[in-house]
Amino acid sequence: MNSFFGILILALFILLVDRYIWSALRSLIPPQKTALQRMSAVLFWGYTAIVLMVLVLFVAFPGERMPHNLRTIGFVVIGVPLVAKLVSILVLSVDDLRRGALWMLRTSGLKPVKKENRAPDVPVIPRSEFLTKTAAAAGLGMAGTLVFGIASGAYDYRVKRIRLSLKNLPAKFDGLKLAQLSDIHTGSFYNKKAVMRGVEMLMNEKADLVVFTGDLVNEQTSEAKLYVPVFEKVKAPMGVYSVLGNHDYGDYRQWASVAAKEQNFKDMLAAHKALGWNLMLDENKAITVEGESIGLIGVQNWGGGRFPKYGSLDKAMERTDDFPVKILLSHDPSHWDLQVRQEHPEIDLMLAGHTHGMQFGIEIPGFRWSPAQYNYKRWAGLYRESDQYLYVNRGYGFIGYPGRVGILPEITVIELVKG
Repeated sequence: MNSFFGILILALFILLVDRYIWSALRSLIPPQKTALQRMSAVLFWGYTAIVLMVLVLFVAFPGERMPHNLRTIGFVVIGVPLVAKLVSILVLSVDDLRRGALWMLRTSGLKPVKKENRAPDVPVIPRSEFLTKTAAAAGLGMAGTLVFGIASGAYDYRVKRIRLSLKNLPAKFDGLKLAQLSDIHTGSFYNKKAVMRGVEMLMNEKADLVVFTGDLVNEQTSEAKLYVPVFEKVKAPMGVYSVLGNHDYGDYRQWASVAAKEQNFKDMLAAHKALGWNLMLDENKAITVEGESIGLIGVQNWGGGRFPKYGSLDKAMERTDDFPVKILLSHDPSHWDLQVRQEHPEIDLMLAGHTHGMQFGIEIPGFRWSPAQYNYKRWAGLYRESDQYLYVNRGYGFIGYPGRVGILPEITVIELVKG
């Protein structure tokens, strides 16, 4: 029922947005061109009707009952045009504010200052027409960008190589290559061959140790079934270790019973075992090379805000005092500031994911921006406070928006060197 009312509210919001956009677009069509006006109206409102029908499908086939590919198509049909229209509205609102200010001046008896007269042969574009055309261009530009991100960015895997100096690193670990995957989200994939290419890129790095920092699925463990044969190929001489993310507990769908949700979690544990990955549930493991060891620590999901705190870092840290270097796997980067740095300054490096860099942003030398930065202090890449490091992987997969713009899917390779 909550889902129904949520979709109903979304449908009303879309109708209001489309009514506002159409009133502006219609002004660009000369009134004498009635045939063009009719055709434009049919196309515009026809697409609105398609969007509303897709919303009806979301009501008829909620959650697990709708195939994932159809859900992805639905998000594209609804989301891409809606985001583009909202961008257009930002520009159109400038004109509405201008008109409102002029109306207030007129009703108060004040007159706006007249501009200097222009030469009669200089063409003048009315402000409203200029802003409407600018809004249309901005909206189309955003739509084109998002479509390009789906076609080109979703599987454009990039290897990020980091050289990290740790002062207490044992000599036998100098030069060790640690690879990180995060946020696979198997339930979102629609191109299995492309996913396999990314796995091949990872294996070509010949890492000594591979870790996965959570979110194997979107809502339920069954999403991973098709991709176990793909990701079971991820191997490393020192093993593959994993932790759970907030999406791996089945919290984002309604279950028929408590027992069904519990079974889903048992299936998640079995999926990691089938992959050949060593799932760490608030525990630690000695990684040993020729008699020297470092500590690998894995906690269940622990995050700030609305995200669940399943993990126990204190439990995971038991009997780790003898490790000269401690590496923590924890899905949510907010864990670093909220607990790790405050209570366990002895942790040298934390590896996280979770944010995806919002799958949208700009990363160029000297400048980084993403909407993720308004929710997360640490949202992508390497961070350092004193002698502690945090690395936030940008994610291997995607969720919701089936693409990436600027913030591309990542395979991290960290070379550890003795400081």
